[in-house]
Amino acid sequence: MLAFQYDKSFEGLLCAVFDAFEQKKMPDCLLAHNELVPLLVSDTHYVEVRNSKYERVQVALNKKLSHVALNQLKYVWLSELPESDLVIFRYICKVFKSKHAIETDFGDPDVLTVHDIAKKVSRERHHLMQFVRFNTIENPIDNTNDGQNEKIYFSVIAPIYNALPLVLDFFKDRYADQKWAIYDEKRKYGYFYDLDKLEKISLVDHEELIVDNKVNQRYLTKDEQLFQTLWHRYFNALSIKERENPKLQRQQMPKRFWHNLPEMKGK
Repeated sequence: MLAFQYDKSFEGLLCAVFDAFEQKKMPDCLLAHNELVPLLVSDTHYVEVRNSKYERVQVALNKKLSHVALNQLKYVWLSELPESDLVIFRYICKVFKSKHAIETDFGDPDVLTVHDIAKKVSRERHHLMQFVRFNTIENPIDNTNDGQNEKIYFSVIAPIYNALPLVLDFFKDRYADQKWAIYDEKRKYGYFYDLDKLEKISLVDHEELIVDNKVNQRYLTKDEQLFQTLWHRYFNALSIKERENPKLQRQQMPKRFWHNLPEMKGK
């Protein structure tokens, strides 16, 4: 049983594909460099990451696959599901071995798995586009204006899959004239938009900004607190208790997003 050890990056995975074809050896499992090797593994190969290797594989993939299929592989990688890298690895190898396009060959288990996982990640992407709620806070990330913290729009998320990179362009276009930040509490990273560029951030020095997976209320501006109160009252005034359908509501608006929605406080 052969195992490939690589750095668990997408570039490293493409380098593993390169090594497999160069050495004419197909691994049975893919492991991180520091991961324990299973007992059944009799041989291991260390994958060295080099630009020339993964760029060559990437160029070949761009020629062999459609834009939709390339996006599906990206989505599967961001799913972070167990052995998703091995599924991508086998899929890419089949692409290069086949004389015909395999994108719609759903009789192949790897093609079907890529399609199904990508669909789930895409659904999570749409959920983020729908249910991300920004709070106006005093900006602890970018201290300007003579020591006075400026106001920015801030949102906390914890998606099932690592879908934040998939919605950055959407929010950048939609809020191009505002400074905002979206932070993935589950994965401990986020992005800050400063009206010019997106910057990856961490809140290691500002852990108090998030409490119970949502924005700490003491960081909200007074206008934000008032707005949330008014919106909550407006929502309750419009709702008709006799016509409430909790089951349909949960289907259209997954409950795991409710704690970030002002109108759902107390639900």
